[in-house]
Amino acid sequence: MNYKQSKILLLVSVLTLVSCNYRQTVAAKIPQQQDLQTQPNASDVATSLTYKIETYDSQVMGASRTYGVSLPPGYGQNPKQSYPVIFLLHGGHGNPTDWFIQNKGQALKTVEQLYTTGKLPPSIIITPDGNDKRGSSPYRDPEYIDGPNGKVSTAVGDELVKVVQSRYRTLTNPDFWAIGGLSSGGWGAINVGLHNPDHFSILFSHSGYFQDKSGPINSPITYIKTIPPQAKKRLRIYLDSGKSDVEEIDQAEQFAKVLNELKIYNLFREFPGSHTWKYWRKHLADSLTFVGEQFKSSSIADKSEKLDLSAKNTQK
Repeated sequence: MNYKQSKILLLVSVLTLVSCNYRQTVAAKIPQQQDLQTQPNASDVATSLTYKIETYDSQVMGASRTYGVSLPPGYGQNPKQSYPVIFLLHGGHGNPTDWFIQNKGQALKTVEQLYTTGKLPPSIIITPDGNDKRGSSPYRDPEYIDGPNGKVSTAVGDELVKVVQSRYRTLTNPDFWAIGGLSSGGWGAINVGLHNPDHFSILFSHSGYFQDKSGPINSPITYIKTIPPQAKKRLRIYLDSGKSDVEEIDQAEQFAKVLNELKIYNLFREFPGSHTWKYWRKHLADSLTFVGEQFKSSSIADKSEKLDLSAKNTQK
């Protein structure tokens, strides 16, 4: 090889190295988000899910608060994986264990089945304490509002969200956060979600109502008209009620009509049944399947957006 050939080869090598370094620099600027784990490993699913009751000091409520948490299969074995989050709100006279225990929600049995069939991506399940400073008795329902007895809406929809984000590996995009509940917890989930659109994009209600005695600010059928247009575009809402719950069916139909008028994506379903745990146990699978579909859809959209951004940066 003569001197001229050596010089040309050296120049090509330098240009190639510069090109590679440039592409790596551009790629490094693309915002990264942990991919959604769509289905757990078979070995992880073999271990039954469990839950714990945890405590934190609430500045909003001025007292110690509790919540239930169930971590997804393989959480401890996958330290680099982040997960979507689902809040499940209890109803009247309820507490954070209601959705988990045998004679009530049995939610973990449902969640395990949905993980196994791939209908719900592995998620962090949180059951907040919805009762204000009065407690649950002798009052029938918790008040999921910021009212004179406590700022429960802020405590659940903002403060607890930040506690969960600080304690667990969560996806931060609100498209991977869902909140739902039953009865007054169904109303509460929609109400809390609409007041915290920066935290939740997916809302679901079983046998809930949508007009509250405290007024329009806590009545989703009215309040939803006031939220920013961008928040309306992100919302995904699921509603169901038993056919024997005449008042709840009527309220859900009216709310679904408003959602359609506002062009907010929603699904409303009626099933045989009434205002019972038997009904809610059975149809939790329907709402969480809806949630799983939205998580997967958001993951696909997120990956598509990253590919578009990568292509544009490569062309520069």
